[in-house]
Amino acid sequence: MSSSTQSETAHLKRVLGRWDLVLLFVVAIVNLNVVPTIAASGGVTVWLWLISLMLFFWPQGIAVVELSHRYPGEGGVYLWTKKIFGEWHGFFSGWCYWTNNIFYVPTVVLIFLGIAVFTAGPEAADLATNQLFALATSLVLFVLLVVLNVLGLGVGKWLNNLGGIGTAAASLILIGLGLVTTRHYGVNMSMADLRIPFDLGSLSSFGVICFGLVGLELASIMGDEIRDPLHTVPFSVAWGGIISGILYVGATLTLLVAVPKSEISALQGIPEAVSRMSTKVGVPWLVSPFALVLSISIAGIASAWLSGSARIPFVAGLDSYLPSSLGKLHPKFSTPYIALIVQGAISIAFLAMSFIGAQVREAFETLLKLAVVLQLVPFIYIFVALIRLANHDLEGSGYYGKPVLRMAGYSGFVVTSMGMILAFYPSPQIASKLTFELKMWVGTLVLIALAAFFFFVYGNRHRKTAPEVNLTGA
Repeated sequence: MSSSTQSETAHLKRVLGRWDLVLLFVVAIVNLNVVPTIAASGGVTVWLWLISLMLFFWPQGIAVVELSHRYPGEGGVYLWTKKIFGEWHGFFSGWCYWTNNIFYVPTVVLIFLGIAVFTAGPEAADLATNQLFALATSLVLFVLLVVLNVLGLGVGKWLNNLGGIGTAAASLILIGLGLVTTRHYGVNMSMADLRIPFDLGSLSSFGVICFGLVGLELASIMGDEIRDPLHTVPFSVAWGGIISGILYVGATLTLLVAVPKSEISALQGIPEAVSRMSTKVGVPWLVSPFALVLSISIAGIASAWLSGSARIPFVAGLDSYLPSSLGKLHPKFSTPYIALIVQGAISIAFLAMSFIGAQVREAFETLLKLAVVLQLVPFIYIFVALIRLANHDLEGSGYYGKPVLRMAGYSGFVVTSMGMILAFYPSPQIASKLTFELKMWVGTLVLIALAAFFFFVYGNRHRKTAPEVNLTGA
């Protein structure tokens, strides 16, 4: 990277105000694409949502406010972990944050496919379960997303903003239809459905719920672009969290009310629910436009996470933990094109492998559960950091008192650990339990081994001859 480019990235403009961050949190957190998988576990998810909101989401908000107050600047999770635990832990946390998207973005693409076919009418819905069609179409869409992001930030930002608008609109339509349907036809769920089962498979969606609630840390990755972060971040975390929680719980309840547990499809649950409700209330024409809006929303989510997560290998390439070519910018479009292409290629490879010995639905769930495990690793670091700060007060005064930090740290750590463990249990919808477990364990261990190789072998060898780079600014 040239000195002029470093100078530009080190002096970012503070353009994000309170409501800019509130909207950013809602877009990052409220991903309707995970709601069908969660709702497929039945009424128990109502309790799992409440537990997650109180014991994971609320502590997450405290952690973001506290750590961004103590360690302001670009980098977020990577910066916090590096400051408190050291270089290796910072790299490993960032590595997991990046590689989780290798699995998560393909699941978003699969869901995009499952919902987009509804724009052609209900008769086209079976295409989403055709393995050859699903794989071929997913690969084409993936390549298109990579190309659009390589072309420039303007394209990626447009897709992200459009996707955010689609998410809000789709959520409100879904919840509104649910309220009207319930008023006229009653609920499709009894009190018996709310019973908590002694079946770890049914509780495996808990990890997916925790995964769906991550995103409050996203703004802190852009810490140098927030106006008055001392006051802006706490306000935005509070309101963004409240709005996101309402939309998520509302969407899940709507799906449970509209479609029986046994009939919820992991890929097409939301359009199916809208189809049932819109037919009942006399507006069947709403299905196709709703599917179009939701498809745009999901495409925006996939583009945003693909583009955003590619910045981690880009920065790691600059710091020589990963090949330096990942730190190159496109000479014309000024985008981290090699990092984007590499991430897209790896995601496509894992997407193709996930179809081996599995149907589309099983491929989707395996990718999603791998993403859950990797995504929650940085949050283990975050919550342990709160406990450490409360016990040792490593650097000056914080935003919250020590009792609050301890409570949030222990609560978040326990719930996050439970979510990671339960993610390894196959849900009742998985046909081959052994194949699922093998893919989960092999995928997780291979990625951890790769992180250790790049840091301790490749990184130590190349950092000796690499120039110093300001990672915080980058």
